[in-house]
Amino acid sequence: MELVTASEEPSAALMYHVERPIFNEGYIDSELLHRKKRTPKSFQRRIAEHLRCSSEKARSVVFGFLPILTWLPSYPLKEYLFGDIVSGISTGVMQLPQGLAYAMLAAVPPVFGLYSSFYPVLLYTFLGTSKHISIGTFAVISLMIGGVAVREAPDSMFAVNGTNASQVVDFEARDARRVEVVVALTTLVGIIQFVLGLLRFGFLAIYLTEPLVRGFTTAAAVHVSVSQIKYLLGVHTPRFNGPLSVVHSLDAVFRNIASTNVVTLIIGLVCMVFLYFIKDLNERFKKKLPIPIPGEIIVVIVSTGISYGMVMSENYGVEVVGKIPTGLLPPKIPDFSVFPNLFPDAFAIAVVGFSIAISLAKTFALKHGYSVDGNQELIALGLCNFMSSFFHTFVVTASMSRSLVQESTGGHTEAIWLVSFFASVLLGLDYGLVVAMGFAILTVIYRTQW
Repeated sequence: MELVTASEEPSAALMYHVERPIFNEGYIDSELLHRKKRTPKSFQRRIAEHLRCSSEKARSVVFGFLPILTWLPSYPLKEYLFGDIVSGISTGVMQLPQGLAYAMLAAVPPVFGLYSSFYPVLLYTFLGTSKHISIGTFAVISLMIGGVAVREAPDSMFAVNGTNASQVVDFEARDARRVEVVVALTTLVGIIQFVLGLLRFGFLAIYLTEPLVRGFTTAAAVHVSVSQIKYLLGVHTPRFNGPLSVVHSLDAVFRNIASTNVVTLIIGLVCMVFLYFIKDLNERFKKKLPIPIPGEIIVVIVSTGISYGMVMSENYGVEVVGKIPTGLLPPKIPDFSVFPNLFPDAFAIAVVGFSIAISLAKTFALKHGYSVDGNQELIALGLCNFMSSFFHTFVVTASMSRSLVQESTGGHTEAIWLVSFFASVLLGLDYGLVVAMGFAILTVIYRTQW
């Protein structure tokens, strides 16, 4: 405490008299620097504070779990409704043929791709935080699912004796078992994603930097393209998963390229050219067209009619989807007995599915000026997969648009892009993602230190 006084003698010069106590080091350390010591909270007190309920906390929890409540009341009908309807129709039309095709990649009958395109979308509308990603089937995830289905229910398990002592496969029994395996896998993926969301593992999204996302999504596009080559050529090759699966797939296609079905190749090329032409028309005249021209649904209808009329399956050996049952199946409890065999695959699929979804969500969020919650995205995906699996669906994630793949990357961070791209192409999306994230973290550490 300092005491300051001034001399009151008018004739004398002004002087100050200062008095203060003498402090030693021990007094300063104990009384001044560490006067306010934190008392650790007991475990019971922390639990009580966490479970303490208030109107504001309840409101925050509800709005965080159901993001639709934050934007639906203030939805501008006149400004957004027509555009959203057009966008929804366009996305739905595109999802129809994709759902059929990706179900075949998942080694289940095509109709299950349509189921997977319906239930999860409804759930994500209420639970998701992204305004632009489209939840549904995705080729890479379907390939990973198909590898598990073929491993757990191979053709050899359903071989029966033919007419001339030859082995034939009971396809109906095989497909039924594969559906059970895939549905159980989807249930387990949903549980894993939901639990990771509750444990706040969404923070991993901060390590998905823009160049990493660009490289990862481009590598995913490469996996999708390679997986479709054998169908374009009409050749039969085995499935490949894991590291160097792209290389093995290309090698198998080239080894069997002599057995290419010319009619299948011509049909595929004509459809590709037509779709590209329609896309170009939609881009050029999007301001004049009330809705985009649905090129995908036109291709499905016309090609189906030509295939049926010309009996291409029997006359030219063109593979067709076959009969698609109508209506929806009643809910069914998954087969929990196969969970122990599926857990490693389910964990990898859960992480890759979340990485794809949050990568696209972050990209669109940055572009349009809003934010996404990684933890809520995990919870949303987990509930979409878990609850939908009771209605015979397989694992879903965000659908990747080609415009995202073609978008240019930043010039200052192309080291990261190259590592993300080549690691994901050569090692697969699961191991490639781990390598890319590790490299991105190392670059952050290096730049921070130097």
